[in-house]
Parts: sequence; structure tokens; C-alpha cells
Amino acid sequence: MKDYIIRGIDKKGNIRLFVATSTHMVEEARKTHGTSPTATAALGRVLTAAVLLGITMKGERDALTFKIKGDGPIGSIIAVSNNGGQVKGYVDNPYADLPSRPDGKLDVGGLVGKNGQLAIIKDLGLKEPYIGYSNLVSGEIAEDLVHYFHLSEQQPSAINLGVLVDKDISVRAAGGYILQLLPGVEDKDIDRIEGILKKAKPISTLIHQGLSPEQVMETLFGEFEMEILERKEIEYKCNCNRKRIEGVLLSLGKEEINKIIEEDEKAEIICHFCNKKYHFSKEDLQKLMD
Repeated sequence: MKDYIIRGIDKKGNIRLFVATSTHMVEEARKTHGTSPTATAALGRVLTAAVLLGITMKGERDALTFKIKGDGPIGSIIAVSNNGGQVKGYVDNPYADLPSRPDGKLDVGGLVGKNGQLAIIKDLGLKEPYIGYSNLVSGEIAEDLVHYFHLSEQQPSAINLGVLVDKDISVRAAGGYILQLLPGVEDKDIDRIEGILKKAKPISTLIHQGLSPEQVMETLFGEFEMEILERKEIEYKCNCNRKRIEGVLLSLGKEEINKIIEEDEKAEIICHFCNKKYHFSKEDLQKLMD
């Protein structure tokens, strides 16, 4: 079964919920980048969050970039998504890893680091993109994103992101949900949600048990009579092509391209997101110069 997201709202119109299964998407990213188990979990959480946020954008050409940079050994984690359910991403140090925590879980917080920033950049086709920042609170990503929504968008949220890595380092289960409280929500409903979240199993456990996004929604928040508004398939997909890479080379300027021609007589550009290699001969570079 393909990965997908559902978007729902309760019958009172006070609770908005997004739920995604992202197992195949995260496994594709792991195979693309050869990530260590803990790096797979960290990248998988960021990719899942990015694709959940990406479908909230309205324009087909709108893009959302989710970036986390802590002081841990993984370095930066970057994911870019759109409203079509496509996402791509990478980490600075895909082979970085740490021993598991005392509770047996992967130490994503340690790999990312607590000291650093989270940034969300929305390119909506305007002159300048919208950029929001917040400091990291744990490096566990979901908690950091809740903190971001509270500070930057004054949006009360509950977020759960999870990646279960198998013994053979492949992805066994991955997914996430974002619940947001809308204006007018009553205190008693907030208390009910807090009670549910305290007892809830991790999202990766629910998905590993075979629950679909619809079943996750019903299992956790069924008492609120949720209505599904949208269902959308999601995938790991890079949209790089030779034309885009030529644009990257052109952005270097004539002087730098001429320097490459004189010193190397060729260029090899590797896409960060999919590791595809683009080769440019001396003649290709000369055409760009012209």
C-alpha cells in the first residue's frame, strides 16, 4: 500500500488533524542516502513533518523548506515539500550514529543536539519567502516543532513523529500526525485531548500494528467525531533535472565558470537530494558562458 495523508476536522470545527503513513517514503530516503539507523529516524521525522505541512499550502508551485540545525553530529537536516504530497531531503552527515538510549530507543535528540535552530521557509511565489525561526528544545523534532508553532505562529499543536528501524536497518514503520486547536475550542475538549495524548502509543507503533491513517484518527480521536476532508498520496521524489543544474552553474557567474574551464575543463554536479550526477564537458561549460 502506498503512503498517504488524511486531513480531517471535528464536527464542531475546533480541531484540525493531519495523519500520515510514510514508511515507504522514509525507506526510499534511507536507500538514497545510505543513512545510519539513528540518522534514518531523524531524517524520516523531518521528511514526515515537512510533507504534513506541505499539503497545507495552496499553490501548485508553492514550496516549504523545513530545516533543523543543532550541535549534534548529524549537522543540518533539510526537507523540501509541496502541496502535491512530494518531499525530498538530506542530512549533512548520513553515517553519523549514536548508541541507543537507556530505554532502547534511538537517540535522535543526541544526534541532532539541543542547541540550535529550526526554520520553516514558505516560498509562496511572492517577492520574498516567509521565514519563521525558533530555538530547539530537545532535538527530538516533534517537540521542537510544537515549540515553533507556539512561538512563531501562536498555534497550539500536538505533534507525534516516529520511525521504527528494523534489525536489517530498513524502515519497518514510519508516520506522524499534527493536531491543531482552532479558535473557539473549549477547555473541556483541551483536557480530553491532553488525556488522550498521555495514553497514546507512539505513531510508529500504531502503524507497525497495521493501522491506516483513518484508523489512527479513529483510535485516538474518534470521540470527537472526525470528518475526513482530504486524502492524498505522498512520496519521496526529487525534481532535479539538467536545466535546473545549468541554472546552478550559471548562478556562479562567468568568472567562476571560466575558472572551472581553465583548471578542470569539466564539471560534475551532484544533487544533494537524490545523489544523481550531472556531467558538463568543456564544450557544455563554454555554451553556458556564451
